[in-house]
Amino acid sequence: MPGEKSKNAKAKKIKIIHSKRRLLQLKRKEELSHNIRYISKVPVSVVMDRDFLKVKPSDSLIALIEGMGDEESSAVVVDDSGYLIGFVTMKDVLHFFDVPRRHSIVGFGLLKKYSVTRATYVRDIMVTKPITISINDNLGHAIRIMLETGKHHLPVVDEKGRVHGLLEVKDIIRLIRIVSL
Repeated sequence: MPGEKSKNAKAKKIKIIHSKRRLLQLKRKEELSHNIRYISKVPVSVVMDRDFLKVKPSDSLIALIEGMGDEESSAVVVDDSGYLIGFVTMKDVLHFFDVPRRHSIVGFGLLKKYSVTRATYVRDIMVTKPITISINDNLGHAIRIMLETGKHHLPVVDEKGRVHGLLEVKDIIRLIRIVSL
């Protein structure tokens, strides 16, 4: 029967194609697994952003918001010598404007408290003891800290507390894209 032989030959070809496709998928998965292990060993200093938004505690909240452009989603608060004093993310800015839930009626005094004026400063909203990463650490350690704490931004500091950069999840993802291509 010629039709049955044709069906059997076609089924064998499809099986071979699926087997080859599966082998290619396994090989690709193995390559990615190797690359991911490599990524965890990359020093933080290679991936961190060295050009980040720095502000002073005495800067106005308005200046901070203006400084946070499309790319900036956080700011490192430093002193005149570059030592870490605090950290501010867009989420911290939003928390500043969050009206407490226990007040069902918002009075004038409460509205006045939450209005932004030139007298509102970075020191009013900054996190004073941010979670940091050492400049000598690798990405594996940084990823573990990010996963455990839920933080997406980590100031990178040396042993003295001087800020050298900012590590963000997007920097790590960018490296993963490059390595896995």
